[in-house]
Amino acid sequence: MRIVFIGPPGAGKGTQCKRLASELAIPHISTGEMLRATKGESELGEFVAGYIDHGNLAPDDLVMQMITDRLSQPDCCDGYLLDGFPRTVNQAIRLDTYLSERQQSVDIVLELVVEQSVLVERLLARAQTENRIDDSIETIRARLEVFFRRTAPVLDYYRQRGMIRSIDGSLPPESVFQAIRAELNLPG
Repeated sequence: MRIVFIGPPGAGKGTQCKRLASELAIPHISTGEMLRATKGESELGEFVAGYIDHGNLAPDDLVMQMITDRLSQPDCCDGYLLDGFPRTVNQAIRLDTYLSERQQSVDIVLELVVEQSVLVERLLARAQTENRIDDSIETIRARLEVFFRRTAPVLDYYRQRGMIRSIDGSLPPESVFQAIRAELNLPG
């Protein structure tokens, strides 16, 4: 099963993907984690840091290269969960092209919906517990603005194809997980 999770920062994508990946025994692929992992002393790491530390999206070409490299790994043969990707319509189109060249497609797109005030509270709390530099109040505001401006159109792209299933991400994590399981028709 090839599943895309879309939602604003703090919606719970990572939390739910980890649980679902474990249950389905498929990889959880987080572009955010992949990009943060490149940060360091290298030229690429500094380039990426310049984007994500200020709440901006990394360039499509860079993200696509990382994703296609990852999807070509053997553990992705039976499916995967894409967390935070695609973030732009261009990425969604390029993903569809990549998959169709392999006679594959995205099976379902799960949208986690959460009010903006709840997102800010969650991200500020995460900044404290995970010591994330990209969760300062300024960066949170920038990331949310970028999401609603650049990523929300991806939902329209998938909605036109009838692939979106919306989940109330403001519910307790266990309730969100059960709603996801119901959307995927997973056995009890």
